[in-house]
Amino acid sequence: PAAISSDALLSQLRWRYATKKFDATRTISDGDWQALEDALILTPSSFGLQPWKFVVIADPAVKAKLPAISWNQKQVLEASHTVVFARRLDLTEEYVDHYLSRIAQVRGGTVESLGGFRKLLLGSLVPPPADFDLEHWAALQCYIALGNFMTSAAMLGIDTCPMEGLDPVAYDRILVMPTSTAPQATAAAGNRTPGPAASGTNPAQRNGRAPFGGGANQNPAADLVAVPAADEPDADVNEPAFQFPQQNPFQPG
Repeated sequence: PAAISSDALLSQLRWRYATKKFDATRTISDGDWQALEDALILTPSSFGLQPWKFVVIADPAVKAKLPAISWNQKQVLEASHTVVFARRLDLTEEYVDHYLSRIAQVRGGTVESLGGFRKLLLGSLVPPPADFDLEHWAALQCYIALGNFMTSAAMLGIDTCPMEGLDPVAYDRILVMPTSTAPQATAAAGNRTPGPAASGTNPAQRNGRAPFGGGANQNPAADLVAVPAADEPDADVNEPAFQFPQQNPFQPG
């Protein structure tokens, strides 16, 4: 595939910022939204297990209920779409076996050939070792997806704002979330409101300081970049890094 230029990449990332005020009259096109959903599905995750669920909210009636349970942040109401990033709580042996079946199906192999990988997964996660917090690990995976979503949106010229300020119990109730998931964070997506505030770029550029280094040159507002997880341990180094969604990770909101 044709790669974009480094200048184009940096231009869009400098254009991106955590949008505080969205234009409620504008909506993301169906084509662009489908691309963003696909980008979420293609997000890398540890072991490729994708321990998350994405809930997409575009219904105005549902969005109207969200500010009160989102620390009164209006972005969830005014943006075209809001995505809830929820961590999965059902990382069981059955879940692992479903994942391995999907790998075998896509690669044209057998589940038996993945026996070593299965042993590693179960030994690492089902049940997890005493010193390993499985829910925290699943939560961290959600942030990889969140970062990928925001970057993908920026490349399409779509504004986003990530938010952790939410009442997870209230989100569960209003969105009728599956009992096997727990809301972790949200991201509003749409178009910034025109005006002086919309001409800003991300803090690393606005502050005129390099985001790396120490002392006076350090930029505390610099964005963090999530790194992709490693390939499966039994994968050949020359093999393409496929993603194998066990099921549709989206739930209508």
